Amino acid sequence: MCADVPSAGTLLTSLARTSELTMHIFAAIVGLLIVLSVLLDAFETVVLPRRVQRSFRLTALFYRITWRPWAKLAGHIKSLSRRETYLSYFGPLSIIFLLVVWAASLIFGFALLQYGLGEHLRLGSEKISFGALLYHSGETFFTLGYGDIVPNSWMARALAVFEAGMGFAFLAVVINYIPIIYSTFADRELEISLLDSRAGSPPTATEMLNRLGCCPDGRVLDEIFRDWERWSASVLASHLSYPVLSFFRSQHSNQSWLGALTVMLDVTSLVIVGVDGIRSEQAKLTFAMARHAAVDLAQVIHAEYNPSPPPRLSTPELEQLRNTLAANGLRLRQDDAGDLKLAKLRSLYEPYVQANAERLLITLPPWVRTEKKKDNWQSGPWDKMIQKKEPAGSLVLDDHF
Repeated sequence: MCADVPSAGTLLTSLARTSELTMHIFAAIVGLLIVLSVLLDAFETVVLPRRVQRSFRLTALFYRITWRPWAKLAGHIKSLSRRETYLSYFGPLSIIFLLVVWAASLIFGFALLQYGLGEHLRLGSEKISFGALLYHSGETFFTLGYGDIVPNSWMARALAVFEAGMGFAFLAVVINYIPIIYSTFADRELEISLLDSRAGSPPTATEMLNRLGCCPDGRVLDEIFRDWERWSASVLASHLSYPVLSFFRSQHSNQSWLGALTVMLDVTSLVIVGVDGIRSEQAKLTFAMARHAAVDLAQVIHAEYNPSPPPRLSTPELEQLRNTLAANGLRLRQDDAGDLKLAKLRSLYEPYVQANAERLLITLPPWVRTEKKKDNWQSGPWDKMIQKKEPAGSLVLDDHF
């Protein structure tokens, strides 16, 4: 007797079932990978307090994709204040959009997992489409619980319960993550605001030494350097844990965390080279911590090395710096060895702060003030009206009190 030969219809049906099974398995694997990748990325971004050196990360890709067009549009804004206002929106908005990307990815991943389980959901007499699966995943993730789509197997029920738990965890992330970011931002900005009266607006190393280096008590400048050593360490720790803080702009357009860090490196470099009457022990410690922050944060924001950056301090500007300090009774070391030492110190940090500045579109402060400007604390919207009403000979504060 001849063996039964399967008909063409049977073969097609078998192939269709095999193809459908393969598609379900593939969808389940992809969905599982998406869910695990998003959960790992959220953990590394929100919970893990250190820099992740893995080559691919969803959050890093998100900021790389979104920052470039945002920065390119900023380049077309001529007004500095308007450009800074525009750039200041990116940090807060990026947090919101990142949370949306995480939520949407998890919903899509769980929908693929439900699709991979097969026909384990019921919607009355209607056939379950992938669009319905996305809807079911979304209402489960946000725990809406309409009950119009019902899981009818233990695997589908377990997956729905797990997704609902992820929804609660996501809500907890939103509730805790944003306040932590703003609290850390406020702590960072405190010392930057204090720098206004100490080093000018924008701050410069020369102005800081002119205002504080002449103090007869050398402990005053040492204490300020000590505060900035702690501030540099705090900025390093917070920006490693929450890289989005690098994109948060300061409250004034002529201030920035990178500008403040650069001023500290500039002024401690001058003290280390040698300024008569000023001790360099604490300056060396502050320089080391500030340089550490500049180097590590350049890697966090993926700054690119520029082999030929524009010079920040030319020979004529160095001479002007010396003359400005001398006019206030401060004498900077003036010999070839001193110039070589200053150049060496600058080479340790300037490539990093300049790369950071190019990446974040931040203008670095100059070494010497090129024009006389009021500090931020000296300016107010009513000043002109008040001055008109003041009688002649009334007391006016000078630039340095």
